[in-house]
Parts: sequence; C-alpha cells; structure tokens
Amino acid sequence: MTGSTAPEDGRAAVADGNGNGNGNGNGNGNGNGNNKSTRAAVVTMYRLTAGHRSAIAVAIALTLAASALGLAQPLVAKHVVDASSRGLIIWPLLALLGALFVAEAATGSVGRFLLERMGEGIVRQLRHGLVGRLLRLEMREYGRHRGGDLISRVTTDTTVLREVVSQALVDLVTGSLVAAGAVVLMAWLDPLLLLLVAVTVAGAALIVASLLTGIRCASERMQDSVGAVGADLGRALDALPMVRVHRAEEREAAGIGARVEAAYSAGVRTAKLASVMSPAVELAVQGSFLIVLVVGGLRVGGHAGSLGDLVAFLLYASYLVLPLSSVFRAVSLIQRGMGAYQRIEEALCLPVEPTAPLVPTVHALTPPLTGPLATPDQPALALHDVRFGYDPQRPVLRGVSFTVAHRQHVALVGRSGAGKSTVFALVARFYEPDAGTVFFDGRPATGLTRDACRRRIAVVDQNAHVVHGTLRDNIAYAAPDATEAEIRRVMELARLEEVVDRLPGGLAAAVGEHGSTLSGGERQRVAIARALLARPSLLLLDEPTSHLDAINESALISVMKDVAQECAVLVIAHRLSTVQHADHIVVLHDGRTAAGGRHEELLADSPLYRELAASQMLRPGGGPASGEGAGATG
Repeated sequence: MTGSTAPEDGRAAVADGNGNGNGNGNGNGNGNGNNKSTRAAVVTMYRLTAGHRSAIAVAIALTLAASALGLAQPLVAKHVVDASSRGLIIWPLLALLGALFVAEAATGSVGRFLLERMGEGIVRQLRHGLVGRLLRLEMREYGRHRGGDLISRVTTDTTVLREVVSQALVDLVTGSLVAAGAVVLMAWLDPLLLLLVAVTVAGAALIVASLLTGIRCASERMQDSVGAVGADLGRALDALPMVRVHRAEEREAAGIGARVEAAYSAGVRTAKLASVMSPAVELAVQGSFLIVLVVGGLRVGGHAGSLGDLVAFLLYASYLVLPLSSVFRAVSLIQRGMGAYQRIEEALCLPVEPTAPLVPTVHALTPPLTGPLATPDQPALALHDVRFGYDPQRPVLRGVSFTVAHRQHVALVGRSGAGKSTVFALVARFYEPDAGTVFFDGRPATGLTRDACRRRIAVVDQNAHVVHGTLRDNIAYAAPDATEAEIRRVMELARLEEVVDRLPGGLAAAVGEHGSTLSGGERQRVAIARALLARPSLLLLDEPTSHLDAINESALISVMKDVAQECAVLVIAHRLSTVQHADHIVVLHDGRTAAGGRHEELLADSPLYRELAASQMLRPGGGPASGEGAGATG
C-alpha cells in the first residue's frame, strides 16, 4: 500500500506548497510563480518546505549557534591581542579560541546535514508527485508535450530545486541574521568605520538587484533547452533503426546540436550575469576591508582606538564576507530555482484522468464487474452512434454502432483511416466520445470508473509493447502474482514454448530494451500471452497476425477460437484468413458503420466488403499485411 500511495502523498505535499491544492495553486501559487520579485520567489520556495519546517527550524538554530560561536571568536582575539600587548598570560584565551572554532565546525556540520536531508526529502516528494501525475495524464496531453521534456522535469529540474530548498532558504535567513549580528558588533566597536563599510556594501546590493531578473529568465531558457535536448535525443534513439537506414545520423545530431547550443547560450548568459555579480560583491567586501584597514590604522596611530579594537573590527569585516556572500548567492539561486519550479508546476497542473465516473449513476455505486458473464442478458460491449475526433474540426468517427456479445468473436475491417484503432482507444477509455455512448454489459461507460472498465479488457496492439526486463516480467505484467501454471497455460496458448527454449535462461532471460532480443512475431505472441493472463471479459486484438507467418497465424486463429469460448473478442484485421472465421464482421467506412454480418453474407450483400476482400486490404493468410497506423486516424 505504501508504494501506491506515495505519489498521491507527494502530489498532496506539492499541492499544499502551491497554495492548498489545485484551486489556490492556479491562483496564489501561479500568481507568485509568475511574479519575478525576489520576495515572491522566496515565499514560493518556502511553501515547498511544508512538512519539513521542524527540520528547518533545528537546522537554522544550529547554523545560528555556529555563527554565534564564530562571532565570539573576534572578541576573544581582541582580548588576546590586548593581553599580549600588556604581557599577560594568553594561553587560556588561545584554548578558548580553539574550542570555539571546533564547536563552530561541529555545530555547522550537523546543521548542514539536516538541510541536505531535508532537501532530498523535498525532492523525493516532488518526484513522487510528478511521476504519479505524468503516468495519469489524459492521453491528449502526451500528444501536446514531448516525453523527454516531461522526464527532464522529474530529473533535472527537481535537482536544481534541491539545492535551492536545502541551502538557499536557510542561507538567506542565517546569512541575514549573522550579518546583522556582525553589523551590531561593528557599530559597537566603531560606528564611523561601519558607515564606510555600509556604503560599499550598498553599492554591491544595487548591482545584484539589477541582475536578478536576467538570471532568472536565462535560467528558465536553459532548463527549457535542456528538456528539449532530452526530448529530441529520446525521439532519435527510439527510432534508431529508421535513423540508421535513412543515414540521418548527421541530420539528427545537427538538430539536437541546435538544442545543445541554445542551452549553452542560455547557460553562458547566466554565467555572464553571475560573473558580474560575484566580483561586484567581492570587490565591495574587499574594498570595505581595505578602507577599514587604512582608516582604522590611521585612527590607531592617532590614538583614536586600540589595536585590539581594530583587529576585532577587521575580523568582523572579514566575517561579514561569508554571510553577505551567502545572502547574495541565495537570492541568485532562488531566482534560478524559480525557472525550474515553473516547469515543475506546469507539469503538476496538467489534467489527469478522472478516477470517478464522469456521469454519476446508480450503476456507478455497484462494485466493479467481474467475470465474463456478469450480465449475460446484455452484450459485453456496445457502441451506439459514437462520434469522435482528436481535433473537433476533423472528426474520425461519424456514427459507429455495433455490439459484441459474450463469447463472440467480432472483427472490425475497413480501409486505413476508417477509425478502427480509434474505436479501440474509446473502448479502452483513453478518450471519451464527443457524442454517442459506449456500453459495458449494458451500462454506460461514463457511469463507470475507467478502472472498472479496464479491469474487464485486455489489449494487444500493433506495437506489441515489450518492456525492459525478463520474459516472465513481460508475460506477467498484467498479473504479477500469477502462478507458474497460469503462465505456462498462456505460453502454450500463444505458442511461446520455442521462444522460452531458445532464450538462455528461459523465462528469466532478459529481453532487452523494447524487446530487442525478440523478433516482431515473438513480441506479438508475448503481448498476446500477457493479455490472456489477465483473463479479460473482452479481448481487443489490433492486427494480431501482422508479424506472424502462415503456420503461427493458423495457430493464433485456433487460439482466438478457444479464447472466444471464455470471453468476447474484438479484433482489427486486414487478413482474410483472420476475418472469415469471425462470428460477426463490422465494416467501417469513413468513420461510419457501413455493413455487418458473417463473411459469406457480406460477400453477397456488401459491395464495399467484396472490394476489400478482393483488394489488398484483406489478404489471404501468409501474405504481408497492410498495417493500419497507430496514430490518430487508425
């Protein structure tokens, strides 16, 4: 249970950080996110630390304690100098100075560890939230956003934020307090010298403030470019055989290189602005140090102050360098982090699939249906005048109606682009119809949760997805707790025994990335075995024989006959041998149901079906199939 709830917990934590969930997140959260002021950025970063405030409080306390120990050291050094000039014993003071130094180092290290651990915890929450969100997005969103760019938000952008929340916020607080303490002590020692230091530091602050907006904008562009590099490279690697065959390596490298150059330019601009800011701070601090040294030395020579006072003031001036530098660096880092946070927040605001029924009904209150004959008087699947378009201006389905009874084998045929794969996408609830209704066992799909619908179906698509892992992992993907007997049963049904015997290690053999060690037909049989292991009430097969030879195709047709005795089967097919044995054939044309019946009936009554059967759209078994694209019009 912990694994399944972690992403939701992470999302809840992030939602609170954005402003009490999605509602305020789009108001206050986004408002602050779009505001480029440092104050708004600090507030936004602070909200991310929800749930870790106690760790921050302890870390701040330890850091302040370490800083207090550091601030005490110049006072002790002052007494060491004064005592030495008067010939007094100084070794106890030196021992105290050493003890203060050791205590400062130990306290500071503990505080830093707590901050680093807190940063890792926040990144863990963000990554859980992002992973859970990205895996549940509406299908349309995957077409609008590139996969590599979404992945970079989970990896690169969260890493940038880790440094911000684990260091910048605390450095901003402790640096400001330590600097204030040093200023108070410096004012107590010599107000005139403090005034000179304040003028030089104020000049540096003005320079830093003028650069912050540019740093944030450059950081956003750099993060976007890095995400684009990952997206383009992922696209090329996924299609590497095509890239090699078409000798497009140089072209792809040039395209990705342009993204790399954009990231480089943005990174250089960020570095340029930072390179101006850092010397400005250093020169201001060093300049003030020199002013103190010259003016203070003259005043000591004129007996306006003691040497010990000057040493203490100089030490405080040097101590002021670190907290001031940490404050300026923290402000710059927070602005950089806001660029990463904007991208993370955009991903967390993308719409996800609803977990509740779209239209609550009394049926929605019943438990999920189980078993193939839950309501034998109703068809397992029915489509009534279904209309749909991926683009509202370009409809794909213009009125599709048909039924699939329990224990019935139904085939969908039609030219490429007729809408066959789109029907599958609607049945799997990847999308919702623009009009019309999809029924499961007589119940409208909109009155059921998507989980309840998907529990009843299994899909074998043209791509025959095989993931990195072992052969057993892939077969048992839908039912990880399946027994050996159940796995053996579906292996026999899908004729996988030869594959298991061929691979070193059998079921424990690694299949490689995208199933690279398997042939196309073997990957398809693995996908069929995986689908059968789930014991679906409705099995959707999209071109199941497209990668099979005549012998294996004949075996698969026998498998489909056996499976149809257990559940309903809906198959998209182009081969005549696959279609002619179906109990019912639905002919789609131009997004509409053009005809329906058995093979012999359609040959006699449907000119369109006769044309398909006589043409290359329905080929005899053993010939290459004209596969329908898996895209938006399949």
